[in-house]
Amino acid sequence: MNLHHTIVESLIRSAGDVFSTMLGGQLTGGEVTVDAASAEPNDGVVSFIGIAGSWAGTGSLTCSPAMACRICAALLMTEATSVNEDVLDAVAELTNMIIGSVKTDLESQLGPLGLSIPTVVFGRNFKTRSAGTNEWIHVGFHWDEDPLLIKMCLAPSEKSHAVPHGASPVCALEI
Repeated sequence: MNLHHTIVESLIRSAGDVFSTMLGGQLTGGEVTVDAASAEPNDGVVSFIGIAGSWAGTGSLTCSPAMACRICAALLMTEATSVNEDVLDAVAELTNMIIGSVKTDLESQLGPLGLSIPTVVFGRNFKTRSAGTNEWIHVGFHWDEDPLLIKMCLAPSEKSHAVPHGASPVCALEI
């Protein structure tokens, strides 16, 4: 099976399952695009989680402050009128659940993978950028009128070898 297709299907299924089970909500959309990493200005909440193993990359969730508050209210069953620590924690946990489910789906093809602790950024007119030049798979959803973007970037890892290869002790895995 095509890895790109597997990632897209898993992102759509995982996001739908988590929203349905944990938030009692239904996502619509699931529009897929593939784009090189770009540093577009953001307003709102962005959560990142690293993926590591024989393949490595990042999963990300982006939403508005209002949607982040809705996520918190539904997940923690508490009122959230502005972005605070509880809201950021709820978005981080939602990212962890969605990308964690995708990671589990991918392990049957890619072997064991690990997840980092999520990092959440909140603000206005900020930019995020990946150090790699890999393409990102973007899946856009809506929860009622609120947009939600889930992204993933994944590539083969580089592993050190016992025998150096010229000036660099690293070479890409052939998969």
